[in-house]
Amino acid sequence: MIELKDLTKYYDKTLAVNNLNLTITKGEIFGFIGPNGAGKTTTIRMMGGILAPSSGAVIIDGQSLAEHPVEVKKKIGFIPDRPYLYEKLTGWEFMRFSADLFGVEEGTFASKAAELLNTFSLFNWRQELIEAYSHGMKQRLIIAAALLHDPAVIIVDEPMVGLDPGAIRMVKDILRSLAAQGTTIFMSTHTLVVAEDLCDRIGVIHKGSLIALGTMGELKHSAQMREGDLEDIFLRLTAEGGME
Repeated sequence: MIELKDLTKYYDKTLAVNNLNLTITKGEIFGFIGPNGAGKTTTIRMMGGILAPSSGAVIIDGQSLAEHPVEVKKKIGFIPDRPYLYEKLTGWEFMRFSADLFGVEEGTFASKAAELLNTFSLFNWRQELIEAYSHGMKQRLIIAAALLHDPAVIIVDEPMVGLDPGAIRMVKDILRSLAAQGTTIFMSTHTLVVAEDLCDRIGVIHKGSLIALGTMGELKHSAQMREGDLEDIFLRLTAEGGME
């Protein structure tokens, strides 16, 4: 469902992402972790079509993002790490704006929007200006809007930032349910306990390169560890000089 082929990004002479190759299957929840500056957000932005790669390709459901940008973006629900919103719109107006961008049919918009706003405990705030929302409410609104068009792929950068424990559980349950229905989820996060709990496989990026990939068991093998959680594995793999 998602293929990254030799994906590379330079900022001037600085190499941010180095020849990244990944294949993620339909219905998989894939975690993408790494230290600050490792290339996670750059990768996410290339996958969402916000940044153009220096070389390589992003393939979604068999189509190249570079060659078919409009068609591919219609298949993606993109959730950024910070909820940049039009704050002079109401929550309902923002949902309608998002629906118009993705071509959601007028006949289904109202019921879909109401269902999602209910799910994310925002329905009673739908006629309030977004500027009155808390950070967590804005984050939930961004997630709700990203799901309006029933995307085949969800690309999410730090989904739990600013959410309280109840909202974190809600989002985790929703992502699990979507994956069970066949939605593919690519999730970049610093919250390692969430990645360990939620993801089928995890990739570790360090200094722009993928240094480990697999299930928890496979990551332990890569780190030459018998015991330990994802935090222990992560620290071992990304230690200066690490496993080289």
